[in-house]
Amino acid sequence: MTESLPFFRDSATGTLVKICGITSVEDAEMAVSCGADAIGVNLFPGSRRHVELRKCREWLAGLAGRVARIAVVVNPTAAEITAMREAGCFDAVQFHGNEPPSFCREAGFPHWIKAVSVRDSSSLSRATIYETPHVLLDAWSPDAWGGTGLRVDWDLARDFVDAHRDRRVILAGGLHPGNLRSALRIVRPFAVDVASGVESEPRQKDEYLVREFVQIAKRWARPLLQSAPQDSEPARPTD
Repeated sequence: MTESLPFFRDSATGTLVKICGITSVEDAEMAVSCGADAIGVNLFPGSRRHVELRKCREWLAGLAGRVARIAVVVNPTAAEITAMREAGCFDAVQFHGNEPPSFCREAGFPHWIKAVSVRDSSSLSRATIYETPHVLLDAWSPDAWGGTGLRVDWDLARDFVDAHRDRRVILAGGLHPGNLRSALRIVRPFAVDVASGVESEPRQKDEYLVREFVQIAKRWARPLLQSAPQDSEPARPTD
């Protein structure tokens, strides 16, 4: 059950951590051993960290119950969502494109995350139209949907967190062990997300950086949540 995973509960202590852009079973196992609460696998072909579903399905299945396994997608088709759901190797899906609220809600996953590209304060208003407690704030870029290493405006992120204590805000965008303490102090998010900030080279996670990142995050208490909107019930597939 996904409810037993800390990433989807309010009872965990410390700031939760998602290591994104995982491309191999070795990096996945390492992230789990370092204490990550979630891993993200990018199924978007346009990503530098893209992994084909058929190539990661088996090793993701072996991580069931040990870490939250999140499929990262950008404007997927209904058929692609069905394939991810039927693969049975993901606990949640992260929508990182321009997916409409109804599409996200009806995807059939018990939990889902909506990523928002933060360009200015007006771009944050888009986050509130999605019926999920999990909102990921990433840096806007004209060239990519995420994983750029660009930093979110922490003041804008802090204002959003303060105004929406009912949301489980996941801070992404340009984080690394060197700036994580400052980001946590200013923004106080529910969770943090990192990809390039813990890599020794593209697609290769660095164990020392991952462990340091997780340890820093775990020392920070998470903000208390008010009554959060519940994840939508999985829609009945209509294939």
